[in-house]
Amino acid sequence: MSHLPTRPRDPQNAAVRFVSALIVEDHPLFCDALAMTLRATVGISSIATASSLEAATVEITENPAPDVVVLDLNLPDVQGLDGLVRLHTATPAPILVVSSMADNRIISAAIHAGAAGFVPKHSQREIYASAFEAIARDIPFVPPGYDLLQQDTDVNDAASRLSKLTNQQGRILQLICEGKLNKQIAYDLSIAETTVKAHVTAIMRKLGVQSRTQAVLIAKETSFANVLQDLG
Repeated sequence: MSHLPTRPRDPQNAAVRFVSALIVEDHPLFCDALAMTLRATVGISSIATASSLEAATVEITENPAPDVVVLDLNLPDVQGLDGLVRLHTATPAPILVVSSMADNRIISAAIHAGAAGFVPKHSQREIYASAFEAIARDIPFVPPGYDLLQQDTDVNDAASRLSKLTNQQGRILQLICEGKLNKQIAYDLSIAETTVKAHVTAIMRKLGVQSRTQAVLIAKETSFANVLQDLG
């Protein structure tokens, strides 16, 4: 992973604003193609890559924040929108989701979870250029043909609630979803059990729920299986 230089951002010029990028993508060939697209279309000169959420988190922790994060939703160490939610709390950089799962509901949920934009994989370069122009002006970007009327209110609400969690709280909620108890979570994260309890309380408060079971249901609401369950 490379060190990412930064430059003052100019909201009127995407090519000036976006100098560095972090691509989070586990398919090497597409990652390389995406890097070429960013260099040719946006003028990004410094690109770091990560093949998992864990690697992306390390990159963000150890180096200055990139100007933009380009994220694939379907990573080996995340479920549903979890990677987006956790990166959104870990970095101030805007996150552009680039995914092959480009259903209206997933696009809507991703935007509600904090994505600055969404581009379907294998889009033409013009779409990527339009996305960065919009993001540079702090305008959420959705692809042409996106139907604002076809949204899942429950999923959007769940995504919005999850976006309020800190990165550590997101990790703890993921472990809760795996059925782990506070003592096991404390061991896995190398923190005190009392700290875990405090985080769990904060998680339930932010999600507006009264129990761990309800928190798990909110998290599962944003899983891809749930988002797509009614699609024919």
